[in-house]
Amino acid sequence: MSMVKESIDIDVPVGSVYNQWTQFEDFPRFMEGVEEVRQIDARHCHWKTKVAGAEREFDTEIVDQMPDERISWRSVSGDVEQKGVVTFQRLDDAHTRVSLAMDFEPHGMAEKAGDALGVLDRRVKGDLRRFKGFIEEMGQETGGWRGRITPMDAGGGPSTGTGMLGGTPPDDMRRG
Repeated sequence: MSMVKESIDIDVPVGSVYNQWTQFEDFPRFMEGVEEVRQIDARHCHWKTKVAGAEREFDTEIVDQMPDERISWRSVSGDVEQKGVVTFQRLDDAHTRVSLAMDFEPHGMAEKAGDALGVLDRRVKGDLRRFKGFIEEMGQETGGWRGRITPMDAGGGPSTGTGMLGGTPPDDMRRG
């Protein structure tokens, strides 16, 4: 597996930055190569991407989510193998540091060559810059989801938070 780590400071309070990041269906607005993200339930998303002409579809699962602190995920289906965490650090009342760390398994010669050349590192850095511009220009988040998902929720064990154990969440738990 390969790893990418990037951080960026954003001139918006941590609550607004975190709330915007929970709006996964908005990701195509600032993430290069992301064609569509569809929220399935409080824990799962279906992704469609197109990178260097290669189209991929896969599902992700949130394994840990703590409002204003972190969201960690892993891929659970499709031909994309990845896991990662994005953290949100309050710098002061008006500034937030967003840090993203992601492990991924490149497949095929093109992906392996791109990984060796740092293509994903540059893409993630660009995505974070575009996210910064997006939220700073908007001045406020387009929505937010403040639920708590714990690793126990994601592993199918007893729920200790407000995450869903499966199925479609009730209206009051949908993101947005």
